Amino acid sequence: MMKISEKQGFICDMDGVLYHGNRLLPGAAEFVNWLIENDKNFLFLTNSSQYTPRELQHKLARMGINVDQSHFYTSALATAHFLDNQAPGCSAYVIGEHGVLNALYDRGITYNDVDPDYVVVGEASSYNLEQITKAVRLVNAGARLIGTNSDLTGPTENGIAPACRALISPIELATGRTAYFVGKPNPLMMRTGLRLLGVHSEDAVMVGDRMDTDIIAGIETGLDTVLVLSGVTRRVDTEMYPYRPTIVLDSVGDIPEN
Repeated sequence: MMKISEKQGFICDMDGVLYHGNRLLPGAAEFVNWLIENDKNFLFLTNSSQYTPRELQHKLARMGINVDQSHFYTSALATAHFLDNQAPGCSAYVIGEHGVLNALYDRGITYNDVDPDYVVVGEASSYNLEQITKAVRLVNAGARLIGTNSDLTGPTENGIAPACRALISPIELATGRTAYFVGKPNPLMMRTGLRLLGVHSEDAVMVGDRMDTDIIAGIETGLDTVLVLSGVTRRVDTEMYPYRPTIVLDSVGDIPEN
């Protein structure tokens, strides 16, 4: 069996893998330098919809990691791509940050809080009851409910915070509708990631800190998987799942040796 470090393509999560909030994780800079020095194909594939690729690029640069903007793909971009394919020229009421708003705008999807085709929910720091109530009324009036990703929680510098699936659940409960989630582990996002990576699945690996999104996404797309324990998952947590990663490591800094 080929060692993980011998693979040519690496799809990596970001939160809990490279950083927590604005704190770089141990081994992250060394890992990215190793990818660059060894001419690996790599893509940072994040379920966060808050930021644009340029902002993520600048965030890593502030932490001392300099990579091209083309190495980033977000659930916001995947959501905009999905809606544009489903209903070109559609409109959406959006609960989220500028990452998803910009992605939708760039695809010609207009903001609409009166009679939208879709209600789109991502991570939102200003999430409030007024937004939930409006979303419930719009979904009851016929708008389709879309989540940028299915993460219940996400790691921050100060601990775990509720993420998209937790934020969208009051709308689901109040309307009786089930949201469609675009981000990992949805194969739509993973297939796009592989295409951007430019490497066949057999020669690629998925690196992440979550069993329920990163690892299952890699497995279902035919990739070897690396679970790192620097995010939300502890080693004992892996026993709760009927599937397992190819390898479990403390951090991405351990990948070059495995």
